Amino acid sequence: MDVYLDNSATTKVLDSVKDLMVETFVSDYGNPSSMHQKGMDAENYIKDARNIIAKLLKAEEKEIIFTSGGTESNNLALIGAALANQRAGKHLITSCIEHPSVRNVMKYLEENGFCVTYLSVDKNGMVDLKMLTEAIREDTILVSIMYVNNEIGTVEPIEEIANRIKQKNPKILFHVDAIQAFGKYRIYPKRIGIDLLSVSGHKIHGPKGSGFLYIRSGVKIRPILLGGGQQKGIRSGTENVAAIAGLGQAAKEAYQNFEQKIERLYQLKERFVKGIEKIEGTYIHGFSERCSAPHIVSVGFLGVRSEVLLHALEEKGIFVSAGSACSSNKTAESITLKGIKAAKEYLDSTLRFSFSVFTTEEEIDYCLSVLQELLVVLRRYARK
Repeated sequence: MDVYLDNSATTKVLDSVKDLMVETFVSDYGNPSSMHQKGMDAENYIKDARNIIAKLLKAEEKEIIFTSGGTESNNLALIGAALANQRAGKHLITSCIEHPSVRNVMKYLEENGFCVTYLSVDKNGMVDLKMLTEAIREDTILVSIMYVNNEIGTVEPIEEIANRIKQKNPKILFHVDAIQAFGKYRIYPKRIGIDLLSVSGHKIHGPKGSGFLYIRSGVKIRPILLGGGQQKGIRSGTENVAAIAGLGQAAKEAYQNFEQKIERLYQLKERFVKGIEKIEGTYIHGFSERCSAPHIVSVGFLGVRSEVLLHALEEKGIFVSAGSACSSNKTAESITLKGIKAAKEYLDSTLRFSFSVFTTEEEIDYCLSVLQELLVVLRRYARK
């Protein structure tokens, strides 16, 4: 029995997404920039995907730029906006628990003359709003805060953050990494006050290597890829038609029967949390209630190294993650767990369990029973 509980790392591609992508590979394979019919047929897939996503966000089609995924979207948003607006100032604000594709970009910008303020968070991963308000300066040009933390599932108060930023200075740009939030929440950037929004396709049952960046109309941004001028010159390069088509289809299906899907995810999460709470020596990081994301649970297991437990679960056919899967350095301690000041004994003893529409109650129950069995053995071994 294979039980895949690592959906925050990546998700299974929907059959409808796969079928649509195959069409672009074997039938409508033209270059979307070509002027002949094959090119126009390919371009139509891009137009359809852009239309789907724009409607979901209540945005304009011209505000959607397709990318190779969340990392590129975050890079384009942060570097592009910082460089385009640096005459107004060089001060940026972010949190101490951002994804590496934001955190490392901020470090890069610091190395190139920008000043970055890193906001602290509380034990549940919530950004300090008072610190945010006090951190905004006359030369602040950009704030970047994630919507949902990818490790512990904390949902940041994005609308309140936007209000505080815009009250201080309406010209400050607000970027939101929504890679774990899109498909789990209805997000309307203009209504909330978001200027830049990053999304990845493979987190919502779309293909890897797909994503988009919402750029509010009127926002100045400098391209970081130069070439043939595709996508209004903001993101040059022949568009990945298959990935874009798949992303559009995945986004469309993510919001079909939306309330029922989210309710079911919360029910699975609650079932899992109740089971975890019955196991001795466990600790759930962040919120476990419905104020947190419906698909993520981060659990510390006292006395057992995360890597050991991860592979023990794998031998039983259960696949989970030791925090973020988006780093090549698998042994590095979690920035998020450090940021929430998790107890030292949990820094290397925490696993992330993440669910999807394909997860079943039987899989949850199987995982819980296996955990109970393994922990008895592994803890006994660890004490020797």
